[in-house]
Amino acid sequence: MDPEYASVKGRKRPQRPQRAHREVADELRARIRSGVLRPGQRMPTQARLAEEFGVERGTVRQALRILRSERLLTDVSKGAPATVAAAESAPTGPAAPPLPTTAALAPRIATAFAAEHVEIDAVCLTSVSLTLALGEPLRRIHAGQLKPAKIDVRVLLPSRSIALAFPVPVGGRDGTGDPVHERWLAQRNAQGQVFRHNLLALRATHGIDVRVSFRALPFTPPVKLYLLNGEVALFAHYTPARREASTDHENLETYDVQGVRSLLFAFERGAGPRDTAFVEQSHRWFDALWETISSELVLTG
Repeated sequence: MDPEYASVKGRKRPQRPQRAHREVADELRARIRSGVLRPGQRMPTQARLAEEFGVERGTVRQALRILRSERLLTDVSKGAPATVAAAESAPTGPAAPPLPTTAALAPRIATAFAAEHVEIDAVCLTSVSLTLALGEPLRRIHAGQLKPAKIDVRVLLPSRSIALAFPVPVGGRDGTGDPVHERWLAQRNAQGQVFRHNLLALRATHGIDVRVSFRALPFTPPVKLYLLNGEVALFAHYTPARREASTDHENLETYDVQGVRSLLFAFERGAGPRDTAFVEQSHRWFDALWETISSELVLTG
């Protein structure tokens, strides 16, 4: 499970800043490498980035320093916005090598939003990757560069009532409560609320017909899957590893995953028999889960 740092209707939910800044850096790096942010272009202000990602400005500055150390940005300071120093365009076609989710998902989502009718289906542990990837298409919509007529999103997430396979304490549950599960649940709900709120706001601001639906799975998904406009399937494995997690009262050793860094494999309809079959079967699998064993999911605070 990836740490999440979200604001719900303006209320900031502080998580672990030392990891949140890496997530912001991952998303901005993806925008640079995909060409969304071009060489010589000014970055958004630190205030605007802080508002977009729901973090403090200090977290944004940490993320920008990481990108400066990678020679992707120049002029990183508390004053004027930084400048993109280099762009490493990454191929996004079916023959492209797999990339971490943060680098691969954002440009794919941005491309999907150029359609008249945007359709996104997702199976994941939380919606953090989707929330991060949504930033660029939202910016383009608000800038008048994109205006889909309709957006339909369906997301399958694990149910709150199941015993998750991960994240879990290495020593198992002691029967007196599970702070690791409660932390995951709070993050799942916060990210889902932010994702839904950001999309539904487009109804009022741009008159776009938006529908966002969540349903709960009775199992922990071992993989993440994104289906875009019926044409693209993006697939990644959740690989458990031993990690340290901080709860309100203690540090615990857990078995957890890093979804934003998992390699995302792309399949496109029409790119060959295998790719087409994978996209079609992935849609059938998703629809079957949605219509049969999943249940209503209410994202509570």
